[in-house]
Amino acid sequence: MSIDVVDESCFAQGRGVDTVEVTHLARYVLDEMRVHPLADLSILMVDTEAMSRLHVQWMDEPGPTDVMSFPMDQLRPGREGGTSEPGLLGDVVVCPEVAAAQAKASGHATADEVLLLVTHGILHLLGYDHAEPDEEREMFTLQRRLVLGFLARIGRPGDPTPTVGHRALPSGG
Repeated sequence: MSIDVVDESCFAQGRGVDTVEVTHLARYVLDEMRVHPLADLSILMVDTEAMSRLHVQWMDEPGPTDVMSFPMDQLRPGREGGTSEPGLLGDVVVCPEVAAAQAKASGHATADEVLLLVTHGILHLLGYDHAEPDEEREMFTLQRRLVLGFLARIGRPGDPTPTVGHRALPSGG
């Protein structure tokens, strides 16, 4: 499985995003979703200026957003006992500056918000959406389960829930 994580955001005065942790999260999410081991994923961290350009270009909406997904081969999650087809999953683009503002508004760490947004982006690449209430409930419940499972696996407490731009689901699921 090829997972490329690049931080071009210059976030937090050069400290950047923990690209190793983001890579581990992505691998965890793809494994949990039974994505074929030969699938390729690209994750890019950008600044607000770059995200604003992408947001206008692809969504015709002004200003930066938190995460955008660009699917390639339209892979879907594998089923019980099998994986998806191999191929190019696509690109997830995250803006850590927007993530930091959302994390502050919801009272959790920026690093956890970035993990939440990367997971959200990967689920979009796998065909999940939240346009309808039932879709939203399914996607956000799965997103929360995946992030909490990853945080438990690495032994870090946390419970990031979607904030600005994404309605949070109650903690019960």
